[in-house]
Amino acid sequence: MQRPVAVLLTLGCKLNLADSEEIARALRERGYEVVDRLCEADAYVVNTCSVTHVADQKSRRLIRSARRLGPNAMVAVTGCYPRTAGSERVLALGADLVVGTDDAEKERLVAALAERHGRQAGEPAALSGLHTRAFIKAQEGCNDVCAFCIVPRTRLRERSRPVERVVEEVRRAVSAGAKEVVITGTQLGAWGRDLDPPRKPHELIAGLLEGTDALRIRFSSLQPQDITPELLALWSDPRLMPHFHLALQSGSDRVLRAMRRRYSADDYRRAVARIRAVVPDAAVTTDVIVGFPGEAREDFEATMRLCEEVGFARIHAFPFSPRQGTLAAKMPERVPHEEVRERMRELLALADRLRARFVAGNRGRRRAVLWEEERETPDGRRWHGYTENYISVYAAGEALGNRITAVVVGDPYLDGATAAVIGG
Repeated sequence: MQRPVAVLLTLGCKLNLADSEEIARALRERGYEVVDRLCEADAYVVNTCSVTHVADQKSRRLIRSARRLGPNAMVAVTGCYPRTAGSERVLALGADLVVGTDDAEKERLVAALAERHGRQAGEPAALSGLHTRAFIKAQEGCNDVCAFCIVPRTRLRERSRPVERVVEEVRRAVSAGAKEVVITGTQLGAWGRDLDPPRKPHELIAGLLEGTDALRIRFSSLQPQDITPELLALWSDPRLMPHFHLALQSGSDRVLRAMRRRYSADDYRRAVARIRAVVPDAAVTTDVIVGFPGEAREDFEATMRLCEEVGFARIHAFPFSPRQGTLAAKMPERVPHEEVRERMRELLALADRLRARFVAGNRGRRRAVLWEEERETPDGRRWHGYTENYISVYAAGEALGNRITAVVVGDPYLDGATAAVIGG
């Protein structure tokens, strides 16, 4: 019997990527060929995002596109968008099935598709194609209620997976060929708070180091209050990548209070100082919201100064997007659209300068790169990958896919990435 084809499209965060990888594995175990591009198929799974209005628009567009490409196919929708838009609206876009984000709902999605096509679970499936990095969910949900964030509504209350479950998922990914695992969650620093007895994030990392053979482990987004001595002490193990994504959102204490964040600008500075005292070569990356209601020019300038002071390796900048049901959506003093655009332009220009400065500080140094894929460049085919501290690099070579090799970081090359020389 010919294998049915399932298209799996993913928008949004690393947590969605982790969910999609679990769905893909379950479908492959039932004999599906799973692809991540829009094409004619027997089934479509759209894993949506709703963090901004733009994400909503992309989610709607993908659902409609899937319906047009597969008029007789089953279209299943999961992710955050159904919780903000409502299931009826998603069904009206062309979906046949709408499910939530927890494990039981993902199992229901896979079971519905399998029943439609008469598929049974078989042998555990290997990762298809070239998969160098696996996203593993350790936690989801958030009990914090930041003024701008819709995620507590879409991902609900905090739920932590036990260490043993996360270790099992990492072992499965490693046995399937992944050289690097990214541990992710909605509020990863909250991991373990809901367990009985409660546990701390450093215990999760220690369990992964002890219980798995993963060559490279990245711990996804954290907040300043999560950077504890116990956590940082574990970075003496070279398998933990020197890369910390530390959410900032604003460098103004006044705006941080309005956002209902649980730290000050000085708390953030101290957290970064602790990181650099223990992991001096670490890349520190961040998220910043521009144009939060009431953000005055001096507030934005405080953010710019803090970004410059920290010297981020990468800044993810977002214009404020009011989400219905959040406190910020009802706040007055909206920053004019043109002013938000100007501030975004300034911040993105600073982000480019800081990224270039970080790369320049690594130029001529030996780094280990996990090579992910070959890409077409103006100089022909080149391999692309990331160093331990998350510098994007290109190099010429043969059969580098899913290998880790030493390189010497070179000059700027293409699309913000850097050239590298293998060996050296």
